[in-house]
Amino acid sequence: QVQLVESGGGLVQAGGSLRLSCAASGSIFSINTMGWYRQAPGKQRELVAAITSGPSTNYADSVKGRFIIFRDNTKNTVYLQMNSLKPEDTAVYYCNAKLRTVLTAIRQYWGQGTQVTVSS
Repeated sequence: QVQLVESGGGLVQAGGSLRLSCAASGSIFSINTMGWYRQAPGKQRELVAAITSGPSTNYADSVKGRFIIFRDNTKNTVYLQMNSLKPEDTAVYYCNAKLRTVLTAIRQYWGQGTQVTVSS
């Protein structure tokens, strides 16, 4: 069984910074892509940033130049460094991983979500 455990959310003033972490655990064989999505009230879940095993990265236009995604493969952990935060970044942030376990082909997994609130 695979678990994605997120941490690092909270309340911050506009212009501030937060770092989110997501650790994957379980019978993991290999991890392909890890990423972060977010969902604001009344809106659809959207991709924020993703990083492959390459690694190559992909960012939403709204966060380019402000957010940085990176991963530590030795810890099966992905991070999202969020700088110059804006009130419109307020959302629940979800970790996502596409990985193989020792028993299964690649599947997609989600974390439980962590709240990020940016005050103006």
